[in-house]
Amino acid sequence: MTTARGAAFAGHDIVCVGLADWETDLWTNQHHLMSRLARDNRVLFVESLGLRRPQLAGRDLRRIGRRLRAGVAPPREIDGLHVLSPLVLPFHANAGVRAVNARLLPALVGRAARRLGFERPLLWSYVPQAEVLLEPLSPRRVVYHCVDDIAAQKGVDGDSFRAAEERFARRADLVLASAPSLAERMRRLSENVLDAPNVADTSLFATALEPGPVDPALAALPGPRIVFTGAVVATKLDVGLIVELARAAPDSSIALVGPVGVGDPGTDVSALEREPNVHLLGGRRYEQLPAVLRGADAAIIPYASNPLTDGVFPMKVYEYLAAGLPVVATPLPSLRDVDAISFARTGREFAERIAALVAADDAGARAARSAGAAAHSWDARIAEIATAFERLGPPRS
Repeated sequence: MTTARGAAFAGHDIVCVGLADWETDLWTNQHHLMSRLARDNRVLFVESLGLRRPQLAGRDLRRIGRRLRAGVAPPREIDGLHVLSPLVLPFHANAGVRAVNARLLPALVGRAARRLGFERPLLWSYVPQAEVLLEPLSPRRVVYHCVDDIAAQKGVDGDSFRAAEERFARRADLVLASAPSLAERMRRLSENVLDAPNVADTSLFATALEPGPVDPALAALPGPRIVFTGAVVATKLDVGLIVELARAAPDSSIALVGPVGVGDPGTDVSALEREPNVHLLGGRRYEQLPAVLRGADAAIIPYASNPLTDGVFPMKVYEYLAAGLPVVATPLPSLRDVDAISFARTGREFAERIAALVAADDAGARAARSAGAAAHSWDARIAEIATAFERLGPPRS
């Protein structure tokens, strides 16, 4: 692959161990990056190993059922890559379960890699539990892609995760970190850490500046329209702040566009549903989001402040900006150097910042925001990763 900056990343066999299933309600870093790398590389995507303890809720039960059916099946072709759904036991705090998984995962992934003709592939993992694949795959390169402080997530056994992360990061040739706090921690474990904040399909979202259709559900709401896109989950969103914003801006429509409870099935949205100007519009396919943002007056990132969000760089930052929107966010540590967005701590402050930004907004301001975001594209990120690979020197023998 020759990217926008000219660096090449092509001809590799890649085994990627992901954080999620491939076919999911919400695409994240792993989906965007691997789907692009698959254009010029062969990619085997290994679906989520189930790090969070499953709950006896509909979403988790359905996922367990799917995994049991597909757990020993060969990889299937989707979106230009190969997807494997390995049968693993999602109780990683238990030493016995870890021992069983240490046998199951290498056997299933090794068989799939051989079936595809992979020899000494590049191992690219979003989770350190991929350490059990180091010996059977004998990878030419190892990448640890640290996109979240997963140990801080509800339902994850933090101690066993941290221990595995330390071992795997030390073995990795390259560590990619999506937030400053993650990069700081990783630099204590590896000499080769690349700061790699989440980016966006900026050319896709820039189409929101062009004339076109507006999402029908959003278009039906009175303006001004304040939009959030992404998973509606209590682990990240500050529900109380959104309620306060709704009450401080009663003439605005606040639209939350995304699935409820992804990764946190216990999320309670009843407080949001009671507010007459808060609208839970459900999820949209990724390619439908520009039509949502085309009809928005402003966009928000109302995240809570907690150990999980301290290590988060939301992908929606550059999606919003590429669409030209004024953006107000809570002061996440990872966003302090993003000059194009405004910050607020309370719902009332959000309302005041939004009102001022919307009043000053025009086509020129939107075009400038979009142009500034253009450098933060997936092509640019892949070029940076390719350059980092070139600096590593010869691969493992």
